[in-house]
Amino acid sequence: MITLLATAADFGTALTRARKGLGLTQRDLALAIGVGERFIVDLEAGKPTAQLGKALAAAKAAGMQVGDMAEAAIDKSPTRSA
Repeated sequence: MITLLATAADFGTALTRARKGLGLTQRDLALAIGVGERFIVDLEAGKPTAQLGKALAAAKAAGMQVGDMAEAAIDKSPTRSA
């Protein structure tokens, strides 16, 4: 199932779900990517000022795959003939 993430809150919710799916605590995830537990707490709460690089590292460590949503939009667009 593909979940499109439109907001920081969407990302936080998806990260929480992925982390819990792996049986990781917030502390486990923080240690896995070398950040403080507070960063994970804020990220999962949808704090919009979280650093993108660290957010993507957390997603990867929680088993998420982050892709280009533009490709999904292009794939769903109607075919045009020239």
